[in-house]
Amino acid sequence: MKNGTGNEIADALGLLLRRSTRDHLYAQLTEGLGEAVDGSTYPVLSGLARTGACSAADLGREIGLDRTTVTRRADRLQQAGLLRREPDPADGRATLLALTDEGHDAVRTTRQRLASRIEDSLHSWPREDARTFARWLRRFADEGPFAPGSTREAD
Repeated sequence: MKNGTGNEIADALGLLLRRSTRDHLYAQLTEGLGEAVDGSTYPVLSGLARTGACSAADLGREIGLDRTTVTRRADRLQQAGLLRREPDPADGRATLLALTDEGHDAVRTTRQRLASRIEDSLHSWPREDARTFARWLRRFADEGPFAPGSTREAD
C-alpha cells in the first residue's frame, strides 16, 4: 500500500499527538476533579489504571516520563488521596504506586468524558462508518507500528 496512505495517516497522527492537542484535551478531561488532577498528573492516573500497581520507573516507561517526574506527580496525587504507595511483595526495599478508590473514580470520570467527546464528534457520521472506524483503529493500534513488540522499522 505505497500510494501515500502512510503519509496521510502519519499527518493525521501528527495532529493527534501534538503536545498542544494533548494538553488541551487533558485540561478538558480533568476539569473540576481537584487541584491534584490536571494535564501533568492525568498520565500518571491513566497509566496506573492500565498497568495496575507498579514502580515509578515501570510507570515512567509506560507513560514516557522519567522516574523522578513520575514520583513528583505521584506525590501530588497521594496528598490528594488518589494514589497510595505500598510495599513491593517481590522486593522489600521497593515501593509500588497504586490507585485508591478515589483515584479509580477520577480515571472513570475522565474516561467517560473522553468517550462522550468522541461520541459527540462522531454524531454526524453514519453509525456503520463509526463502527468500522473503531474496528480499524483498534486493528491499527494492535498490529501497526505502535503495537507492543512491533519490530517493523519505519520506512
